[in-house]
Amino acid sequence: MDIITAKKVREMDIRERERTLINLREELMQLYSAQTGGGLSDNPAKAKILRKQIARILTVINEEKS
Repeated sequence: MDIITAKKVREMDIRERERTLINLREELMQLYSAQTGGGLSDNPAKAKILRKQIARILTVINEEKS
């Protein structure tokens, strides 16, 4: 899993941002469902990283709208 920086997000086109956003949200949902099922995560901080990456993408999208 690569860290997505704001610079990388700004270089993406709109469709690629949306695709990345969907993929990150799906990955986060799978992680949450695995944790609620009693499974142990190999990286407990992964949820925090995913949430931050989703926030970065949404921030850039909202900046460009205004």
